[in-house]
Amino acid sequence: MSVPLRIDFVSDVSCPWCIIGLKSLETALDRLQGAVAADLHFQPFELNPGMPQEGQDIVEHITQKYGASPAQVAANRENIRARGAELGFTFRMEQRDRIYNTFDAHRLLHWAGLEGRQAALKHALFRAYFAEGKNPSDHDTLVQLAEQAGLDGVKARAVLDSDAYAADVRAQERFYQERGIQAVPAIIINDRHLISGGQPPKVFEQALRQLAQQA
Repeated sequence: MSVPLRIDFVSDVSCPWCIIGLKSLETALDRLQGAVAADLHFQPFELNPGMPQEGQDIVEHITQKYGASPAQVAANRENIRARGAELGFTFRMEQRDRIYNTFDAHRLLHWAGLEGRQAALKHALFRAYFAEGKNPSDHDTLVQLAEQAGLDGVKARAVLDSDAYAADVRAQERFYQERGIQAVPAIIINDRHLISGGQPPKVFEQALRQLAQQA
């Protein structure tokens, strides 16, 4: 009998370690089929809430924010590319030269959750940004991704053209920040147990198996 586990995946769509963490989690859940029944929810976190709509050059941004040298940036990107490849996700670093504001993407993800298509949209957003270099703050792009995820494009446009779900997203962001979440991905199981970062699948598998046995 499968043990139900609620999993809140706190992340940003412009965070490369978040897609690595998600792919690792999904790999672990595949390995645990029959033992765990995951109820997965994606929660918002903005790495750069003050980022303007036009974005910023990514190397410039990382250098300013983290003090990394161009050589360190290049090494980190290669590490990310290799980790993604191990999990079946292709990072095309040459396609991604800017970092963007992601608030509207989070509003759309909130709506997608109400429509039962949140995971599909999350994956579409990750692919669009990290593999295709698309702008996750552009409304035309977001509508296209919503349609790819099986959502109604007209309704998606209406959400984006309004301030729908803005208060909900802000409230969820505050909720997790007030509980100490300062970096992502943060994976919270049954509102109690935290796994931080883009861990390998075996880390998620071991933790989930242990929690399922305890339950």
